[in-house]
Amino acid sequence: MAKQQTFGDKLKKKKVDEKISVKIIKGYRSEAGTTRFLEKFVKVDTLDQINNIDISK
Repeated sequence: MAKQQTFGDKLKKKKVDEKISVKIIKGYRSEAGTTRFLEKFVKVDTLDQINNIDISK
């Protein structure tokens, strides 16, 4: 039997995500006095929107 789908056909089907993935890391001080970090992946349209993102505990 012949192969029905080629590698090129698979690439044509893939949709391109136009948003940019960024990792936001926020440092804060815990009650014990140590530094802790929150990490979050976020998708944004432009890099200017990074300043408007609020990540909290």
